[in-house]
Amino acid sequence: MTVLITEMQDRGSGIENREEATAPNSVYNSILPPQSSILLNTTAEDHHVARMAAVALGLTILEGAIPSPLPGVKPGLANIVTLIVLARYGWRTAAWVSLLRVFAGSLLFGNFLTPGFFLSLTGALLSLLALALAQHLPSRWFGPVTHSICAAFAHIAGQMALVYLWLIPHAGIAYLIPLFAAAALVFGAVNGLIAARFMDNAETK
Repeated sequence: MTVLITEMQDRGSGIENREEATAPNSVYNSILPPQSSILLNTTAEDHHVARMAAVALGLTILEGAIPSPLPGVKPGLANIVTLIVLARYGWRTAAWVSLLRVFAGSLLFGNFLTPGFFLSLTGALLSLLALALAQHLPSRWFGPVTHSICAAFAHIAGQMALVYLWLIPHAGIAYLIPLFAAAALVFGAVNGLIAARFMDNAETK
């Protein structure tokens, strides 16, 4: 009986010693700040690109709520932001805004790496290429409206080429070219006029 009591006392003292040994470590670990934080060095240009991309993304969401008579025929409201950024900050910033809008929009709508995503990406890349070339046109005769129309035609051309080469390799798609070309002309001109109006108002203030 005495031996049993002695063993129980020894075990109890061992448990207490282990608790005393681990207690300071637990308190010390709770005091330390978390080490998983990540700091990013951003510039004012980065913040501006993010804000403009957010505005373009908001216009894309608004555009998605507008009913379309035909699949693929959309007004392209986000191109207004791209045109304003192009005129004020150059092609590089406009490219960042346009591509961020495409990627963020695909993640938001859940169609990343789907045919719709690749159609949007192809249209955006062809539009940016057209805007890069349009910048070298004489500014006396060419402005936001003509730039917008060129970008709209490039956007539609890139998308229709991708549809023909990948999704619907049928010659019948050519019958849709006049319809999509007319939509590109109308929406491109309207978006260019809106962008020009915004830029004129900003210059007068």
